Amino acid sequence: MKRVLIANRGEIALRILRACHELGLEALAVYSDVDRNARHVTLADASFCIGPGPVTKSYLQPGAILAAATAMGADAVHPGYGFLAENAEFADACTEAGLIFVGPSAEAIRQMGDKAQARRVAGAAGVPLVPGADIADIADLERQLPEMSFPVLMKAAAGGGGRGMRIVERAEDATQGYMEASREAEAAFGSGVVYWERYVRRARHIEVQVLADRHGAVIDVGERDCTVQRRHQKLVEETPAHDLPDAIREQALSSARALAKGVDYLGAGTVEYIYDLDTGLLHFIEMNTRIQVEHPVSEMVSGADLVREQIRIARGDPIDPMVVNRTLNGHAIECRINAEAWRSGFVPSPGVLSGLVLPGGPGVRVDTHLTVGSEIPPFYDSMIAKIIVHAPDREQARLRMLRALNELQVEGVPTTADLHELILSDPDFASMNISTKWLETRIDDYQVRPSDAA
Repeated sequence: MKRVLIANRGEIALRILRACHELGLEALAVYSDVDRNARHVTLADASFCIGPGPVTKSYLQPGAILAAATAMGADAVHPGYGFLAENAEFADACTEAGLIFVGPSAEAIRQMGDKAQARRVAGAAGVPLVPGADIADIADLERQLPEMSFPVLMKAAAGGGGRGMRIVERAEDATQGYMEASREAEAAFGSGVVYWERYVRRARHIEVQVLADRHGAVIDVGERDCTVQRRHQKLVEETPAHDLPDAIREQALSSARALAKGVDYLGAGTVEYIYDLDTGLLHFIEMNTRIQVEHPVSEMVSGADLVREQIRIARGDPIDPMVVNRTLNGHAIECRINAEAWRSGFVPSPGVLSGLVLPGGPGVRVDTHLTVGSEIPPFYDSMIAKIIVHAPDREQARLRMLRALNELQVEGVPTTADLHELILSDPDFASMNISTKWLETRIDDYQVRPSDAA
């Protein structure tokens, strides 16, 4: 492996480029015409335009990306996250083109990408599951009604991001909930297959970072807490999971390793769970077969470079012994900063950055691809930066994050930075008295400006 094509854009493309250069590898960029002057493009060893701005005409075009790989003489393709990162057909196409796919096998992606299949595989590996079952059709649903303990959650088998999901409170509403979830899943993912799970009303979102190599090593790099969410989208992530019972933490870590072994996993992945605050039970949600947006918090407490390990593993190296024998130290928190008018319904707000001052100082890291004058196009995810802090304990990390958020200055577009300040300042967050639905109960209060209240 000498030349790695980065099949992505934004901060993750820049993150991968840096890892490649630190490994002595050439980093090759692809870009849409609106990303022509993006930072990862200007820093790349070679670059190739793959189409116009809309993702369906550029970053979601496997043929264009593979043509660029051929034209630039790539040996490998790193998909980052989003776009084609969990597309099994793309992984297969890379392999068929003689390229190393920096990620797991296409078969592992398929198994974990079908959420219903993932449940079956996880159950066989001894991973704790929330009660539930597949639904073949409406007749099958009606047969299963006596087994359901309401409320239940109808979920798209091919889904993610909260789409294709419906909470059903009563048996008489099950058919309607199933049909609505199926229609939305078909429109969003091209598959209307739905399964049901018992709905957990109060939960924390816990996930485990795993690494696996070709030499039989499967390790975890600790757990993360991603409980602060809005409509199933994570806003704040941290590690370790504060106040999580030791037995639950060990169950999450050990079952995540078992699942990775069970699917013959390769590279970096994340096994996600919900921790039921009412029953004290841990339940499997899914496995993400890629690097996660929130991977920096795990890096901060472990000292590992997870993207570097992804690339090393893909070229056949064993996991770095320093990562295998790592010690997790302190506490890390990440805030995702989006270009959104959050007080007006989280409306994405593309534009040009007329000013940008990033925070710094001890224990502060900022992952961003933007500089003053950068354009934020309307075609892509609205995340513009990730602020990550590390400190000896959670309270010091919380205060350090507040200090960093206060230092951040963004001009030209509205951002969610002040929302994060409200979240981090909230006594409920400080005491970890939160669930995945907590922010939904607070957002109306947050949206009232002090001047409005006066």
